[in-house]
Amino acid sequence: MTTPLTSASGKLSGKVALVTGGTSGIGLATAKRFVAEGAHVFITGRRQSALDAAVQAIGPHATGIRADASSMADLDQLFAQIQKDKGRLDVLFANAGGGLLAPLGEITEEHFDTTFDTNVKGVLFTVQKALPLMHAGAAIVLNASTTSIKGTGAFSVYSATKAAVRNFARSWSIDLRERQIRVNVISPGVVPTPGYDLLGLTEEQKQGFVASQVATIPLGRVGTTDEIAKAVVFLASDDSSFVNGIELFVDGGMTQV
Repeated sequence: MTTPLTSASGKLSGKVALVTGGTSGIGLATAKRFVAEGAHVFITGRRQSALDAAVQAIGPHATGIRADASSMADLDQLFAQIQKDKGRLDVLFANAGGGLLAPLGEITEEHFDTTFDTNVKGVLFTVQKALPLMHAGAAIVLNASTTSIKGTGAFSVYSATKAAVRNFARSWSIDLRERQIRVNVISPGVVPTPGYDLLGLTEEQKQGFVASQVATIPLGRVGTTDEIAKAVVFLASDDSSFVNGIELFVDGGMTQV
């Protein structure tokens, strides 16, 4: 069992949080941080074995629920379970998503539909179906990407979904103003995660891609999942109580130069 993170700040003490796609990478790191800050965390994933391993790694203040973000039935069951177990939701990190490389000229309808179903439709309905459980002061954090503002070869469909996610926060922060629910976006830079294994690249190609990106990052290195998680905690906590509708780039400065 992984040793839980520790924190003396308790920035999310007593909060109920949901992290979609919480079985690995940024989602798992964030779920660990949320628990370390005092929250009880629900995580979702599509594979039961991965869910079980993640819950064990996070510790006793985590609950795993098998769900696909693009499935309306799964989302209904997810929020029914949260309602039954805790009765409310204070923090939502809509993290589930992914994409494959496909250059223009080779994009298929299936590739387009699958990517938009998870990254756009999934995010929209995850948030919408969560709203009945959320109250004034709750926080929503959407996971986008530096590709929301940068072009990336063979990644246009994925990039378009992340641009959509970024704009969701702009519009939803207005829609939810009367309810006093904040909506912000986290946009990670180059952060190697297990998701990179799904791009269809060889190990040599992955290493080459990461090396090429490091040259564009002012800090001269890639990020870690825990660095992203700590930024999500900021947006989820009262530390950011007057922060709303923003896109926070956590990328070592690559989009700023």
